Amino acid sequence: QVQLVESGGGLVQAGGSLRLSCVASGRTFSSSAVGWFRQAPGKEREFVAAISKNSFNSNYADSVKSRFTISRDNAKDTVYLQMNSLKPEDTAVYYCASLVYSTTGYAPAREMEYAYWGQGTQVTVSS
Repeated sequence: QVQLVESGGGLVQAGGSLRLSCVASGRTFSSSAVGWFRQAPGKEREFVAAISKNSFNSNYADSVKSRFTISRDNAKDTVYLQMNSLKPEDTAVYYCASLVYSTTGYAPAREMEYAYWGQGTQVTVSS
């Protein structure tokens, strides 16, 4: 089992930045890819970004490319999502999730591949 706890959300003006953190506990965190997803009110949860277990590869939704950066520190069992140039449409609850295990370089966007999920952190971007 892996427990994931997100933090770093909050209220920010459009154009601002936030850095989300996802801290893992439980089994070895460094053996699997980690992803960030988000769910806006009235919408389905969608993929944001993912990073492979050794940071060899990352994957981004088109809507966040060049604005968001995913990174990880396996020594700290933590994955980060640096969000710059935030827009009101980025408002959502952000979730981190991890696979049970993944091969090197694998960073999937499909939600169904992720086994463990955090409780989410709210990000609100005002215009």
